Amino acid sequence: MSFTMLAVPFENALPFARPVLTSFGIAIVALRPLLGFGLLAALLWLFKPLLRGVARAVLILFQPRQTLTQRTARRNLDSVRMLHRMARDLDTQQPNVAAELRLLAARG
Repeated sequence: MSFTMLAVPFENALPFARPVLTSFGIAIVALRPLLGFGLLAALLWLFKPLLRGVARAVLILFQPRQTLTQRTARRNLDSVRMLHRMARDLDTQQPNVAAELRLLAARG
């Protein structure tokens, strides 16, 4: 049973509404899926914290957090790359500063 079908038994629950439904049949047919999608949107909005927590759990399951040593090594590698990039940019304008940056990058 889908969420869009929750609005279907309206004409069965209220038999006096059948003449209204036949006169406004096209409008009711058009509004029935909107009612179902509105109900789906309301349920998603209501359970948004729960769904967000489930999404985080799935993300951690497939991509676990790195250890402290791995994160430290990654940070050091990023800083060395940044120093090399800065040295490349300054190589033509200030070669002494670029050499010092390369020296710092070599230390790690």
